[in-house]
Amino acid sequence: MRILGLDYGDKTIGVAVSDPFGWTAQGVEIIRRENPAEYKKSLRRLGELIEEYHAEAIVLGYPKNLDNSEGERCEKTKAFCERLKNRFPKTEVVLWDERFSTVAAERALREANLSHGQRKRVIDKMAAVHILQGYLDSRSK
Repeated sequence: MRILGLDYGDKTIGVAVSDPFGWTAQGVEIIRRENPAEYKKSLRRLGELIEEYHAEAIVLGYPKNLDNSEGERCEKTKAFCERLKNRFPKTEVVLWDERFSTVAAERALREANLSHGQRKRVIDKMAAVHILQGYLDSRSK
């Protein structure tokens, strides 16, 4: 069973996928939106990825604040979660605490000696990898 991991943002959605055994996460792509309110193309592409990878679940990063409170980003993410559930009713959607995922991705990219521009082009995909890997690791315990 494969699982998609998503790092949802106003203009981008970072996408990762698990291996067939659910052990490791790999980055797939970044879906870009010109308009934060435009979802048709994003949802169409996610449908293609669900089909391509035979994904049975989606892990959606949930951006809680450091003090565990929920802010505006959480509200937007919950609304997107509902869109996913409505569009893909056969696919389980899980909200996953993504605190520090972008920080961890940024650190890994710096350690790989990528320039600021190179990091900026892939950070959302790498954050999706960290979100999904955290979820996969929690299931194996």
